[in-house]
Amino acid sequence: MTPESDAWTLEALLREHAPRALAIVASRNRDFDGAEDAVQEALIAAAEQWQAGVPDDPRAWLVTVASRRLVDAYRSADARRRREREAWDDREAPAADEPAAGDVDDSLTLVLLCCHPALTPGAAIPLTLRAVGGLTTREIAAAFLVPEATMAQRISRAKATLRAAGGRFEPPPEDARDARMRSALHVLYLMFNEGYVASEGDDLARPDLAAEAIRLTRMLQASLPADAEVAGLLALMLLTEARRPARVDAAGRLVPLPAQDRTRWNPALIAEGVVLLTDAMRRGEVGEYQLQAAVAAVHDQAPSYADTDWPRIAGLYRALARLTDNPMVGLNAAVAVAMTDGIAAAMEGVDAAAAALGDHHRVHAVRAHLYELSGDRPGAAEAFRAAAARTANEAERRYLADAASRLSGSAEDGSRETSGGDVENGRSAPTP
Repeated sequence: MTPESDAWTLEALLREHAPRALAIVASRNRDFDGAEDAVQEALIAAAEQWQAGVPDDPRAWLVTVASRRLVDAYRSADARRRREREAWDDREAPAADEPAAGDVDDSLTLVLLCCHPALTPGAAIPLTLRAVGGLTTREIAAAFLVPEATMAQRISRAKATLRAAGGRFEPPPEDARDARMRSALHVLYLMFNEGYVASEGDDLARPDLAAEAIRLTRMLQASLPADAEVAGLLALMLLTEARRPARVDAAGRLVPLPAQDRTRWNPALIAEGVVLLTDAMRRGEVGEYQLQAAVAAVHDQAPSYADTDWPRIAGLYRALARLTDNPMVGLNAAVAVAMTDGIAAAMEGVDAAAAALGDHHRVHAVRAHLYELSGDRPGAAEAFRAAAARTANEAERRYLADAASRLSGSAEDGSRETSGGDVENGRSAPTP
């Protein structure tokens, strides 16, 4: 194993365990702000000390070190001595073979804390992605389509607001729970999106983050079984996750939707997602997550790409556009519009989305696909090159660059298959 792969493995390990460690430390001490600082210090210590060997239970190690750092911080101020006794109470972190009690519930409690009513959705969502999802500030900024410095300031302000509002690590009162749901659902949605298509890095996806989003959404759905949008979000995740096995080839290269081997899709996840969605939509309270899940269900149930019910998908996107002004909706709808109303109509939608999204790589990728559908190979190649130059995900970049080379006639692969059919699976960026 090379030093570079060692570093990547260590980073992945820290990403995996940091959010759960934060949930445990915050739960024990009822202090989210202090726990986050302590866990960050523990992560710095781990990055140095684990070079010589990873402990048997990395999460317990992080919890132990962070808890001790937090106690040290309490001890540094006389005014916090009483708080120290309440928070620590002579407890130690779980042993390596001892499960962390309350670990699962604490993660969801942390989501709801970060969606405190004192925070606007534009502040609550980035804070939660940082604390629960373990995303870097740069990754969150990419999801919100803003500069990294802007997002860093937003997260800092959110923490200060939460601290001033007296936010505590505990389940919210029943009458306040529903008010936090929209932000919580949006957080879980974005967490899953980042797991399904990472905003940066060498790999196309971060399966650990997607799995965590599904786990938390299952918990939320179990606690709110009558909420149609919670069920819709879970259905969307399952129906999308079902395609993961076919999205990359043996070499880790992205495989677009038209070329995917549908026999590799997960039929159990598709069946579960369809049942959840059907039950949710029967309640008559159709929301944006249910509509997005319906789009995913149409794709998943089509026997082949050629047999996709494009008029149905276009209609679902029109209904979705009436519920939200998110420009990504119009961009994701472009392929369906091209299939039903023609390339010109689809390009109009892309231009309208581009007015809000600017020079985003997905705008160029969709344009490239439409140019290719129209037979304009030089235009498609140029747009694919522009998209490749603007993505920070290496797997996406390779795929887009290869498509540009093929259309320019310089690739060895002479395949005529269109390259951009997976664009309708792109993330929908949040409204800040």
